[in-house]
Amino acid sequence: MKLLGIGSRLKHSEYGVGVVTNVTSKHYWVTFIENGLETIAIDSEFEVIEALEDEVDTISFYEVEKTLKNLLMRWSDVSPTVAIADKWKGGKLVMEPGTATQNKEVPIDTFFNKIVMVRDRLRVMEQKINSSSLDNSEKVELQQYITRCYGSLTTFNVLFKNTSDYFVGEKTK
Repeated sequence: MKLLGIGSRLKHSEYGVGVVTNVTSKHYWVTFIENGLETIAIDSEFEVIEALEDEVDTISFYEVEKTLKNLLMRWSDVSPTVAIADKWKGGKLVMEPGTATQNKEVPIDTFFNKIVMVRDRLRVMEQKINSSSLDNSEKVELQQYITRCYGSLTTFNVLFKNTSDYFVGEKTK
């Protein structure tokens, strides 16, 4: 079976007549006249009205983007996107001074992003310490400081949507 190229026309029993607008390794993306964009399996049943074979791109933009993101996360200090809990979206952090001066308001999303940056930088520091030429006792001492920093930041865990993103300090036995 030869792959249909982009621009090929086909007739599907359920969706009607359409044009192939993208090809992946498993699917045709077809824009049907009456049913809009649908994905159909390459090996599904349909009638070929006109086959174009030259313009086949068997890797979609989505697949390329996903692969690139995985490579960047693996080989850089880029971290996956961390989600803020839904109840905090669009909120604000209000700091009220003890004296009769003006309050300071900060969008909670901005504050959350700064907390996530602190967490990510602590993780990078932890990796650098572990791969450094310091002796093991020095590594352990510095690691304990980082663990205490995480413990100090557990207050902000309420902002995270997923518990897997939480700060975790020293575990009590």
